[in-house]
Amino acid sequence: MQIPHTVERHPESGLYNAKLGVWLFLASEVMLFGALFSSYILLRTGAPSWPDAASILNIPMATLNTFILIASSVTMVMSWAALELKNFKKYRFYMGITILLGIGFLIVKSFEYSAKFSHGYFPSTNNFFAVYFTLTGLHVVHVIGGLVVNGYLWGPGAKMWKSNPERFTNRVEVAGLYWHFVDLVWIFLFPAIYLL
Repeated sequence: MQIPHTVERHPESGLYNAKLGVWLFLASEVMLFGALFSSYILLRTGAPSWPDAASILNIPMATLNTFILIASSVTMVMSWAALELKNFKKYRFYMGITILLGIGFLIVKSFEYSAKFSHGYFPSTNNFFAVYFTLTGLHVVHVIGGLVVNGYLWGPGAKMWKSNPERFTNRVEVAGLYWHFVDLVWIFLFPAIYLL
């Protein structure tokens, strides 16, 4: 027995199951990051003094990471669009670039973290670094999760393209929604932590 609405859209919502599911999941993620951002605001406004982020954090590296993630969002869309156009070879190309850009983000972030650790900055140093490592660390975990899913869809999961191309395209779209959310979180994180 096949589960309804895995490919065709539900008549009332206009969504197939996976897309509805990922939107509900992303709503819970918005609440998670919203709570952390709210905690950051409360800590920062309640603190008698707050460190100058520009003098501690590496803004050029964070700016590079911002461009990397924005570019990865573009290539993610291009990979989905290639499937919509029935061009699997272009899908593999663009998804591969998306994965490489995600890995590039993690490499840049690892250099940034290692510089902090080498200077003796840890989450226990003060509230600023507790917030910095919590928010950016949780974001890194989300990037890794996205890379695992995208890697699966680029590799072994891509076999579904031959048996059920529409469902595979839907899976890539759902993975793209998650990836765009991860990028959007960084677009809020970058100015909030590094620039303000």
